[in-house]
Amino acid sequence: MEPHNMQVSVKYIDQHLLHFDAAKRRLESVLSVRIECEHGIINLYSDQIELSEAGSVIEKLDRSDFIELDPEFYNISYFVSLCRDQRFESFLEQSKTPILITPKGRSIRSKTIGQSTLIDAIDHHSITFCIGPAGSGKTFLSVAMAVRAFQQKKVSRIILTRPAVEAGERLGFLPGDLQEKVDPYMRPIYDALSELMGNEAFERYHERGLIEVSPLAFMRGRTLDDSFIILDEAQNTTREQMLMFLTRVGMNSKVCVCGDITQVDLPYGTHSGLQDAVQVLSNIADISVVALSESDIVRNPLVGEIILAYNSRRKGESYQ
Repeated sequence: MEPHNMQVSVKYIDQHLLHFDAAKRRLESVLSVRIECEHGIINLYSDQIELSEAGSVIEKLDRSDFIELDPEFYNISYFVSLCRDQRFESFLEQSKTPILITPKGRSIRSKTIGQSTLIDAIDHHSITFCIGPAGSGKTFLSVAMAVRAFQQKKVSRIILTRPAVEAGERLGFLPGDLQEKVDPYMRPIYDALSELMGNEAFERYHERGLIEVSPLAFMRGRTLDDSFIILDEAQNTTREQMLMFLTRVGMNSKVCVCGDITQVDLPYGTHSGLQDAVQVLSNIADISVVALSESDIVRNPLVGEIILAYNSRRKGESYQ
């Protein structure tokens, strides 16, 4: 049977499909069509009689900021599902305003409905717990919100911390001064700050103590006023560490607690402070709990498939 054909006029998508064969294959797979594109015209071919839905999806994506949201089409299946569920326009409205613009001109904005929910929760609550898998943007977006608050002078400093679980009692035996000891555990946060602020600005603020990156253990005994505080890898805190951290919060401060409860590295039998805190505190009005899922992963789609495979195996297994 001869394949059916449909033409769609576009302004932006074809430029990317022409240069990125992987993007073309992703779009073809999701829409179940074969695509040929040249000079603003996309030809769709399929054995299916009905091609109008595929054409409508492409038109919606082309008229939107889709290319800026996902220039390599990694998250194409998610955006197509939003189009099919009539939720794409409302999502675009939510993500229209960038959180900030990086020194290199990159717009940082939500790329999924879950990420939009996280941004809104941080805006409207003093403490936000964000639970989600690797690649869902929980830490990066939290750091972006902290940088925005700092640049807008809503807070006077940024404090980022995470438990150095991997080091355990060996931290003191590592070579170098304190900063050199903890740097390997803080590297993902350093990378995010450098991208969002520019390396020179980050280094300047860091040297002046306006941006502090340190292990969780060094939060004890402090009161953190006028700060945006992020606790990363929170699934690796104990109940006692989580309580210690949350009671450091002072006046005019905002807190984001990020973690993935499927990646707890604590000794067997030790309860995760993140899981415990979510259960105990979720009914407090000024505390929000946001759960991201595999659909919020904005890395290579292979990451989502890996996580789904592991989660599938975990079903029925017991955890601490």
